[in-house]
Amino acid sequence: MAIIPQPRLFGWEDLEGLGDLERLRLVLENMPDEALMRHLERERGWGRDDYPIRAMWNSILAGVVYQHPSIESLRRELSRNGQLRDMCGFKGDKVPPSWAYSRFLTNLFKHRELVDEIFENLVEQCYRLLPDFGRNLALDGKPLDSHARRKKAGLAPDGRRDLDADVGAKIYRGERADGTTWEKIKYWFGYKLHLIVDADYELPVAFKVTPASHSEVKQAHALINELRVNKPEILNRCETFTGDRGYDDSKLIITLWDDYGIRPVIDIRNLWQDDEPTRSLTGRDNIVYDYRGTVYCCCPQEFKLREMAYAGIEKKRGTLKYRCPAKHYGIECKGQQSCPVKSSIRVPLSEDRRIFTPLPRSSYRWKDLYKKRTAVERVNSRLDVSFGFEHHFIRGLRKMHFRCSLALCVMPAMALGRVKEKRPDLMRSLVRSA
Repeated sequence: MAIIPQPRLFGWEDLEGLGDLERLRLVLENMPDEALMRHLERERGWGRDDYPIRAMWNSILAGVVYQHPSIESLRRELSRNGQLRDMCGFKGDKVPPSWAYSRFLTNLFKHRELVDEIFENLVEQCYRLLPDFGRNLALDGKPLDSHARRKKAGLAPDGRRDLDADVGAKIYRGERADGTTWEKIKYWFGYKLHLIVDADYELPVAFKVTPASHSEVKQAHALINELRVNKPEILNRCETFTGDRGYDDSKLIITLWDDYGIRPVIDIRNLWQDDEPTRSLTGRDNIVYDYRGTVYCCCPQEFKLREMAYAGIEKKRGTLKYRCPAKHYGIECKGQQSCPVKSSIRVPLSEDRRIFTPLPRSSYRWKDLYKKRTAVERVNSRLDVSFGFEHHFIRGLRKMHFRCSLALCVMPAMALGRVKEKRPDLMRSLVRSA
């Protein structure tokens, strides 16, 4: 934490009296920001220290914790809340003016890599402290609206327009109860947060902020490469990687399984023609499969399709094993004696790497694991509700990345504080006090 060298107004015996300030205490005491503080203090040198760097930094974190949409909102809270000023490290009733925050934030933007190192440090602590952290990962992209004006050709930057943002689109498709399909396209002007989270603890693992038009699949590859370089231990521990159909990509599936041994649990888009419900398996005339990789056998007498029972993966052979439904489920099949499938078949993954994955989409296990994808949606919701990304005044990619970094640092810092104080039941809560 950014330690303030002055007497504390509240001692350890008074923690129960802190009320809502306890959340800020958890963040300040578990934020590994000493390297950043020393670097900024060395830069300031022997200059004036009317507004100490550590106090300024702590107040910025307080603005994140208490959902202040702007610096002016934070300054008003500091002016009327003496306990908050004391906890941040300000002396007396003195509150930094707006220009002091502007200069401090401008200086912070120059050291984005040090802020990113804080996030990396927190993820490493989660890996060491939380059992099986990183075992199940989930990935999703979150739209970040920019409420500024769009850039126009021929106009010089005036500070009121967002020159880095662009337009993104996300397509939602579904099927109604009557069998008809629907499609909805959402457009937004701004940015996109690409986020990998631990699906069990609902804590961030890696992230990237881009303009809204950037591809989710390409950023997924970039995030995995960053994990390989910065956190290889998490990829070594990871067993499943969950994503919606926006990450349906053969290269991503192959990379996860072939390079890291991670089972991709990624939904699939239907790219087949409407008149092609099934395809025949290579070398098997009576075995067919659909676009989701569900395997069926055809009875040679009744010509009925029956779904075969998944029996596991054979890693060395690179095949999926399926059993005869009549023998596995006890179904009566008139053509069982003449069926070329005696008891089981093997389906090679190479038949179609996008359709046939190490964990078939037709299995019960896949359906259970895919539900974990909602973890990243809940983290995105907390960013909107608990960190104020629904209503903000952030303009520019650099500022948006910095703001996301702070929010994603506060989240694991508060969770680690809960765990260290033997309150793991509150580790996901960002607004409740113990």
